[in-house]
Amino acid sequence: MFLQLLKGFIVGIAASIPLGPLGILCVQKTLSKGRNSGFITGLGASVSDTFYAGISLIGLAFIQNFVKEYKTSVMIIGGIIVILIGLKIYYTNPIKQIRQKNSKRKHAEDFLEAFIMTITNPGSIVLMIGVMAAVGVDVSDDQAKSLILTTLWGVFLGSVTWWFILSSTITLFRKRFRIKQLVTTNRISGIIIMALGLISAFGGLVDILLKFLHQKI
Repeated sequence: MFLQLLKGFIVGIAASIPLGPLGILCVQKTLSKGRNSGFITGLGASVSDTFYAGISLIGLAFIQNFVKEYKTSVMIIGGIIVILIGLKIYYTNPIKQIRQKNSKRKHAEDFLEAFIMTITNPGSIVLMIGVMAAVGVDVSDDQAKSLILTTLWGVFLGSVTWWFILSSTITLFRKRFRIKQLVTTNRISGIIIMALGLISAFGGLVDILLKFLHQKI
């Protein structure tokens, strides 16, 4: 059981480390609103990562077919959502955020924003499946149900650990940032996230165009 938990822990960390839109969002939230906001943002991603891990373990073949069949739609919709989040970050005043109290409502917004961003990213599923295969996650024996639950706990704990480390590390440097630097960082984060969203949406549109041309030919 411990080995299965450890494998899940490794999967959780490996799936969270790549600094995509969510990583940038976590850094931006930590710099502008503090460690708790950054950590809760990562927690939203941890929940969706665990959800994907569960789907991957229960029906690996099904989820692979699902991603393949609906990848284009998910890329476009997910890309648009990421673009909107990037726009929101770009036009958000970090100085105002610092002065606001981090209420439960604000934390709930951070959590939901990260959850939606991760759950609409088909790359999360592909990455999760790839890492599981790499570390040798196997739930095919008689204790499959128990192993699945143990692995999912490991994935969640690994993901949470990474977001705690990232938000805590950024917090150490947060006080060195001047107000002008925070504004610049906020805008750069927004632009990068929008660019990543555009790449995803554009990739989906290109896929539709290629399919259309293929049918014509």
